[in-house]
Amino acid sequence: MQDILKEIVAHKHLELEQLCAKKTSLREALLQSESGIIAEFKRKSPSKGWIKEEGRADIIPLSYQQNGAAALSILTDEHYFGGSDDFIRTARQSGVTLPILYKNFVIDEAQLYAAALCGASAVLLIAACLSMQACKRLLAKAHELGLEVLLEMHSEPELEYAALGPDLCGINNRNLGSFVTDVENSFRLAELLPKDAVKVSESGISNPDTVRALRQAGFRGFLIGENFMKTADPGQALNEFISKL
Repeated sequence: MQDILKEIVAHKHLELEQLCAKKTSLREALLQSESGIIAEFKRKSPSKGWIKEEGRADIIPLSYQQNGAAALSILTDEHYFGGSDDFIRTARQSGVTLPILYKNFVIDEAQLYAAALCGASAVLLIAACLSMQACKRLLAKAHELGLEVLLEMHSEPELEYAALGPDLCGINNRNLGSFVTDVENSFRLAELLPKDAVKVSESGISNPDTVRALRQAGFRGFLIGENFMKTADPGQALNEFISKL
């Protein structure tokens, strides 16, 4: 019996090593991509209600991959966004190998463990949700677990958080209080971010011309969800969008 116990414990150590091993890099995927599009699997939003209630995690994320996405974002908040951690597991089981961003309102380390366990490559941390100290602590823990961090900022005062050294700096064009969206927010704040930051523009992007202009302003990633999810075939919509870039 003791030999079996030793074998089980040894295997547990192996599982933990695999859990904390470096996962596919969102940062590198964006730096190497011509489109830089992070296609989002988003079934619902607090402002719009259901966007695609029937959307399946075993179909749409893989279709995004097959149609040219640089990376994926999957909403895991259930109450407000109709998401689930299982959506990332399902996407991985369907054959998705691209980096996946765990998109949620992360306020506790337990959520980072959940992100690592379900197969995410990176996690979103939102400056508006966290004190500087809490953000620093969660960023360090994410890195311990082999997760990259996309740190989301919306206003000029929040740009102080960029000094924490996240893997990617996101500018959210949507005010999370009012849900008003303005892409000009990315252009306004881009030059105030560190020069070497890998910049991601989030929300409200619906036109290939906007992506081109944002790239000129220094952005390497473009998170787009609703624009694709509201169509009959999100993967095909992504394909057509990229073809116009």
